Amino acid sequence: MADVEVSSEAHLSVGTDDHKLHRRLGVWDLVLAQVLCVVGSTWVGVAAGLGRAQTLMWIAAMAVFYLPMAAAVIWLNRAMPLEGGLYVWAHRAFGDLGGFLTAWNLWVYGIAVTATILYATPTEIAYLIGPSARWLPENPWAAFGIVALIVAALTVAAIQGLELGKWIHNVGGAAMLAVFLGLILLPAWGLASGRIHEGMALAPVLPEMNLRMASMFGQMLFGALCGLEYIAIFAGESRDPARTIARSVWIASPAICLMFILGTSSVAAFVPRGQLDFIAPIPQAMRAALGQTGVGNVLAIVAIVLVEIRLLGAASLLFTGITRLPMAVGWDALVPEWFTRLDDKRKTPVNSILCAAALVLVMVGLASAGVHAQETNQLLSNASLTHYELTYLVMFAAPIAGARALRRQMPLWLKWVCGVGFCSTLFSLLISVFPFVDVVNPWVYGGKILGTVVVSNLIAVGFYFLRMRDR
Repeated sequence: MADVEVSSEAHLSVGTDDHKLHRRLGVWDLVLAQVLCVVGSTWVGVAAGLGRAQTLMWIAAMAVFYLPMAAAVIWLNRAMPLEGGLYVWAHRAFGDLGGFLTAWNLWVYGIAVTATILYATPTEIAYLIGPSARWLPENPWAAFGIVALIVAALTVAAIQGLELGKWIHNVGGAAMLAVFLGLILLPAWGLASGRIHEGMALAPVLPEMNLRMASMFGQMLFGALCGLEYIAIFAGESRDPARTIARSVWIASPAICLMFILGTSSVAAFVPRGQLDFIAPIPQAMRAALGQTGVGNVLAIVAIVLVEIRLLGAASLLFTGITRLPMAVGWDALVPEWFTRLDDKRKTPVNSILCAAALVLVMVGLASAGVHAQETNQLLSNASLTHYELTYLVMFAAPIAGARALRRQMPLWLKWVCGVGFCSTLFSLLISVFPFVDVVNPWVYGGKILGTVVVSNLIAVGFYFLRMRDR
């Protein structure tokens, strides 16, 4: 492979300063964004399905995936602190095609996972209203109407830029911290009120050895813990990105790990494994612990509202990221210049924003056709994560097999750590086609996931070569 010159200063002058992107994000904005992007409200439900084995499984997942991810993000961003993040790293490591396919899969992931988060909103609202609204998430027209209104609001916010968007993200991250603090303290309320007879079960216990457990661990391994690199997409809009992004990883990581372990134990303390709602486990645990009436009902409503705020913040962050990717790829002339056109005042890619909004709505509409809410949620989640896992394989491979100029900058220990992360991601990718919730047809379910990824990447390869021919 020919050497690809890794020069952050050169690319920064072309990709960022010439476009005069507004640098709005500081270290604490990035910390809250990481909490918002990594800590999903559904994963404590998935992990609670492991029972008392959840502690050991979380520790194992953090050791073989989260720590390698954090190391890779810090070192790659230090070498290339540029707008576009993982796309730029892949482009410098593996050339035009490798960079384009990485951006494509990351873009598809962002669209699909934004749709996943928004699809969960009707379920969260049903918990907020109470038993009379249980029909809401299973009514496709009502659910789609709610999602459409939210997408319209996110589009307006994205056009305004990170001057407004970072406050949406900050409020969402703070709301998530508040929700998990309440969730972690929930067993104390349960013991005082007599709703549970023992507190949080944190003693490590070995899990059952079967395919369903392996699937759930694979979901925890990647789905729950990925996302640290996403903030690097905004490196060109961050102040001193080489330093602030690394600092934000160091600050956010301990809190994220504790939130997952302690939060999962709280959910498991109140909801039996066979009754877990994998879409909205936190509201389910809150209702189980606090009840439907009195002070407990008020506290449950506050917690569910905070979860909703977090969902909107996360959707805004992810949505903003997928609007920046085509812009950064367009700077390298790998997609039409149409995606790079910026608003004169706000410096936001309006065309890319409108395109992403339309695709999110299409994704929600297609995925919900003819299936139930939990199956739709899992289908969207796994299809998006499979695309995301491919980008992580590229990220972990970059220090090991990327361009020589990049490999020379990476220490030997980092290459070994990235090898562990690569294997962990590959395991999660292979196991992701097995559903851990009841679906109408498991073979059709797995086929949808694999077919979506194959067709998506064939389209990307075809587009790339047509683009190169035109150039």
